[in-house]
Amino acid sequence: MSHEASPLALPFPAMPAIAGVTLRVARAGYKNWGRCDLTYVELSPGTAVAGVFTRNVCCSSEVELGREAVKQGRARALVVNAGNSNAFTGYRGREAVEQIMEQVAGHLECPMDEVFVSSTGVIGVPLPKDKARAGIEAALRAEPCGWEEAANTIGTTDTFAKGAWAQAIVDGKTVTLAAIIKGSGMIAPDMATMLGYIFTDCAIEPEFLQQLLSAANQRSFSCITVDSDTSTSDTVLAFATGKAANGPLGSFEDAGADAFAAALDDVCRQLAHLVVRDGEGAQKFIAISVRGAVSDESARKVGLAIANSPLVKTAIAGEDANWGRVVMAVGKAGEPADRDRLSIGFGGTWAAREGQPLADYDEAPVAAHLKGREVSIEVDLGLGDGAATVWTCDLTHGYISINADYRS
Repeated sequence: MSHEASPLALPFPAMPAIAGVTLRVARAGYKNWGRCDLTYVELSPGTAVAGVFTRNVCCSSEVELGREAVKQGRARALVVNAGNSNAFTGYRGREAVEQIMEQVAGHLECPMDEVFVSSTGVIGVPLPKDKARAGIEAALRAEPCGWEEAANTIGTTDTFAKGAWAQAIVDGKTVTLAAIIKGSGMIAPDMATMLGYIFTDCAIEPEFLQQLLSAANQRSFSCITVDSDTSTSDTVLAFATGKAANGPLGSFEDAGADAFAAALDDVCRQLAHLVVRDGEGAQKFIAISVRGAVSDESARKVGLAIANSPLVKTAIAGEDANWGRVVMAVGKAGEPADRDRLSIGFGGTWAAREGQPLADYDEAPVAAHLKGREVSIEVDLGLGDGAATVWTCDLTHGYISINADYRS
């Protein structure tokens, strides 16, 4: 964790424990830092798992193995290494992951593919097997810890710990979801999270959990961007222990399925916003709402073209209401748009309507809006009913400083 918290940081919430989930952290020493960097989560037998992973084709062995293992639908443990992404490390990287899986599976007397591993940090350095083995041994002996300690341990360039939780009534029982996430740069859709982990005591079939997580991802993690770069390691996993003893959810026909899905959506959206709030060098949290597109997916792509534009992001950093840059970004998105129907606003004040600047446009309220920490951009394409909201942050010199010095 960096020392100076983002000005957009939110305090870590008081989160309830989840029955069937035990958190432990240890110091493997993957980098030369005086902090814990290995998180071990033990899950009760029968825990269901679902996951979404990066589409980066240079992904890590952790992602490859996790993508395969998630298909069998059950999990007993999660291990997260911080400081070394173990990506682009060939067979040595894969051997290190398999060693961790084997070591934990031996301890729990479970199949190897019920042990999930994630790693985050510098690319191109094989995960040191000796440090990983010793780190796991230390974690297995460690006292259980709380959510905030685990959230801090999975971080790399994060400036604050990130967590979110929600509850829902399912089959007459209160089920709880608690989640932690890390991420502050190299954040872009498909996946957009760096590393996120959601835990619930709800009883739910793995296939339905996967359906709900994939849908929630489309509306949250795949609607955020910091810098348009998609990491080699991005992973979101959801674990359901079933300890709430509700009738297991298998489809939307089951009592409480809608409520659980809404709670999962809520948690994913909270986590996604927290990642953007910790965008490297970020000073402003930006919500971009697009409507009037030919489809929701088209609206999302237009929104992301705006969100990923360095010209738009630097204009917001400079508190400059340069709506011409938004016009440019809409036009380059590769989606249907009509210059003569396009409307653009900031903070609820329209600057241009139907392809023209407003004759009575007053920039004063827009200028005042852009001085705040939270900025909104509104776009109406005037073509159809498609709508989407995406979230990003501004682009400041701090982003350059953090990433230029990242490996040192």
